[in-house]
Amino acid sequence: MIRSTVMKTMTSKAVFLDKDGTLIEDVPYNIDPELIQLTRGAIDGLRRLQVHGYRLIVVTNQSGVARGLFSEQDLLPVRNRLERLLSDAGIVLTDFYYCPHYPQAEVGKYAVNCFCRKPQPGMLLRAAQEHNIDLKDSWMVGDILHDMEAGNRAGCRTLLIENHHETEWDLAPIRRPGFIARDLKSAAQIIVDEDQMRMECNSWLTQMSIY
Repeated sequence: MIRSTVMKTMTSKAVFLDKDGTLIEDVPYNIDPELIQLTRGAIDGLRRLQVHGYRLIVVTNQSGVARGLFSEQDLLPVRNRLERLLSDAGIVLTDFYYCPHYPQAEVGKYAVNCFCRKPQPGMLLRAAQEHNIDLKDSWMVGDILHDMEAGNRAGCRTLLIENHHETEWDLAPIRRPGFIARDLKSAAQIIVDEDQMRMECNSWLTQMSIY
């Protein structure tokens, strides 16, 4: 009982961010740090989320590893560049998770049907365990429906950045976004407003239960 109470008080909330097309401009299979540019509204949006207590965590499929286009080691400069761009703006990236797998991979050891490749929720679940994150209070933000499915499967709320990158509009219930925004700045506004409304509703329900 004591352990359960301690864990509850230590849990945090997060916004899980798809990388390519959501956080940075989409340059297919890019590993050149100099080509990395943050998307429109990213700085303003992430600052707002950080101020409101969200941890910021990247979760990205990187099938280029499995396709033999680059190695896992090649992703380190990409991560470093991204962290540097955010740090220069006063933004802290809590962690960076990637899935190198692809079922039809050219590199045999990566040719697996894994639990980490979105739309599976493995990266989010791992992050939640490693950083003690309450998934019910967290969000998955991405620009395709695989991101939404991963977030829904993990138990997060979901928000789709509508930048026309989705080409397969399979709107099965598990793939539907909770909200849609045009960029990370407007996404942050939605997230903060929704959470404020949720807190106010919970407070009202608590007061009603007292009476």
